[in-house]
Amino acid sequence: MMRHFLRIINGFSMQVGRLCAVLILVLTVLSASNAILRYIGKIIGKNLTSNAMVEAQWHLFAMSFLLGAAYVLGQDKHVRVDVWYGRCNQKMKNMINIIGTLIFLIPFCLFGMWSSWDYVLNSWQNWEESNSSGGLPLYPIKTIIPIAFFLLLLQGIALLIRAFGFSEEQEVKDES
Repeated sequence: MMRHFLRIINGFSMQVGRLCAVLILVLTVLSASNAILRYIGKIIGKNLTSNAMVEAQWHLFAMSFLLGAAYVLGQDKHVRVDVWYGRCNQKMKNMINIIGTLIFLIPFCLFGMWSSWDYVLNSWQNWEESNSSGGLPLYPIKTIIPIAFFLLLLQGIALLIRAFGFSEEQEVKDES
């Protein structure tokens, strides 16, 4: 049961990671296009860019950062103080992951979901838009905030499952 749940979370996390890779690619193309169009516009004396293009860059960056956090945690590529962790045996690493997840990660995710809920709801109720002329609506991007915390929470649960030794990968490490 736990292994099945772990596979579901990790599979979903991989899909979100792939989505983030596509978002980064689109962000790169959009940013380069915007810079080139701005440069050409200066030469010919016309504005070839828009506030929407600039804001789309910010939205894509925000989406890739927020949604990518769970993927990075799932791949164990997140930032950590590795002074002690890298020297620990697997049992101690598991203990650190359990304590850190239960004391810090899960409460952080729950607080993030709870505290962003009214913020997002208010944005949707008002159909909030950018203050910039020709800017983008803000309510869709704000919706990513609680979704990202939820995905991070799911990945934290997957981390706990692995740390408690319910994963096949953990069994392989234990045997070696």
